[in-house]
Amino acid sequence: MASLIPPAMSLSIANVLAGALVMVSFMMMYQDRISSVINVLALHAATLGFAVAWQAYIQDAPELYITAALALGFKAMVIPLALHRIVAKLGIHKQVETVAGISETMLAGIGLVALSIVVMLHTAAHAEALAREDVALALSVILLGMLMMVTRRNAVSQIAGFMSLENGLILAAAGAEGMPLVVEISVAFSILIAFIVIGVFLFRIRERFDTVDSTALDAFRGGLR
Repeated sequence: MASLIPPAMSLSIANVLAGALVMVSFMMMYQDRISSVINVLALHAATLGFAVAWQAYIQDAPELYITAALALGFKAMVIPLALHRIVAKLGIHKQVETVAGISETMLAGIGLVALSIVVMLHTAAHAEALAREDVALALSVILLGMLMMVTRRNAVSQIAGFMSLENGLILAAAGAEGMPLVVEISVAFSILIAFIVIGVFLFRIRERFDTVDSTALDAFRGGLR
């Protein structure tokens, strides 16, 4: 069944939801405690779920509802709860240490968003407005996730950056006429396996070095040379 909402309104709502995902990415970078980062990561995944569900509606693509359900159930609930348990077991309830200050990181993020919009609006000038603008915002989410990974010293917050980066990839694929169901399932299992591996490595790193701070790990590696 085709969307009964006027195309202009459909585009506006899609842009608002994609823009909300960008804003939540900024919220995640602004957090200074690990538990807060995980909570915002859950909000990030929930926002992705609503954005993909809207894409499923306006594109008349039922397979995207599965993606939305996975984002809302697995990424917005299961993964954050598991991360909270890992943090509790590792005993790392503390502030997130950053490579640069929060203000500098936020300014860099604003620059990346501007770059994403300029690049995508020029390179995809002949594409449909919905796909072009959605992919531009999705690229912003991807770059913000990468920025968080390189500006955070704690492994848990770096995992949150990786997860938000992957959310941006899903948003981009959903905006570009959706993805086949087999791709959705493979992405879900890939994330599950990656999360299990990351959890095991976090426990092993904590057990071996008594920290999950990447700076301390780099110092230890340098001492072996």
